Amino acid sequence: MLLGMICVLVAGAISGCSSVPKSALKSVQNNRPSAIPTGREKMTAGSDSLPPILHSSEYSIPEPLGGGVNTPGGEDSAFILPDGKTLYFFFTPDVSVPAEKQLLDGVTGIWRSGKDGNTWSEAERVVLEGKNELALDGAAFVGGDEMWFASARKGNYRGVDIWRAVLKGGHWTDWRNAGRQLNVDYEAGEFHFSPDGGQMYFHSARTGGKGGLDIWVTRRSGTEWTVPENISAVNTEGDEGWPFLTEDGRALWFTRTYMGSPAIFRSTKTEEGWSEPELIISQFAGEPSLDSEGNIYFTHHYFRDRKMIEADIFVARRRG
Repeated sequence: MLLGMICVLVAGAISGCSSVPKSALKSVQNNRPSAIPTGREKMTAGSDSLPPILHSSEYSIPEPLGGGVNTPGGEDSAFILPDGKTLYFFFTPDVSVPAEKQLLDGVTGIWRSGKDGNTWSEAERVVLEGKNELALDGAAFVGGDEMWFASARKGNYRGVDIWRAVLKGGHWTDWRNAGRQLNVDYEAGEFHFSPDGGQMYFHSARTGGKGGLDIWVTRRSGTEWTVPENISAVNTEGDEGWPFLTEDGRALWFTRTYMGSPAIFRSTKTEEGWSEPELIISQFAGEPSLDSEGNIYFTHHYFRDRKMIEADIFVARRRG
């Protein structure tokens, strides 16, 4: 949800810049800790006064992932591949720094970590811009050799647009804007695709909804997308967003505000349609992403004195 806070100032900083002098850009760093403010202590379960609360016996108590992923900075917007061995996430070294000031830090953006046994490797930056370009990327979705992501950069229709990239020779390349229809006509926010790529679930405050952010679905029709349908069974007058659809298409996971903070809900598909959403994890928990075994990877924000000081990726494992 950190990326969801990116403001139009980022786009303002980028617009009108055809290129950026090399002297203005820091080189990309794979050592995230070096960018984190000196003296910043890592939050732990013992220092967390508002830990995630589990509301389902189907899962084990949520726990943070290891140091290959989490740092004293902000890790957010997790996307786990179905095999549970590759994790993409958004990172920024200091959650208190305004978005427009993150452009030149060389580390804020999308990162990837791999799992070997029970250990997550030290994450590496996913580079989605040229040497002299400015971009702020996050909210990755990866399917096969294609990545869809949110980005604030030159060439956008909005402050933050949806973009696409393809995997070639082990590198993500050929990034391009996903087009006016999704970004302008449909006002699509953070998103998730059905396994066959034929449906896109996204959140948006577009007109015709119940209020605030709603979850919508659009279907691919050749090179175009159908007019979005509101998933009215899961939406309320408040905010519902950051959707995730399971591989079998039978469960829709999303984030909703509950008792004053983000919480994770699940709706299941029945013959009558989507069921009444069920609360699964509450208290500063959001943006669920599940592997094929049903383990829930999500973002947990740490607060102190009503200020967010850190964000980590947590997992609640499905019980056998």
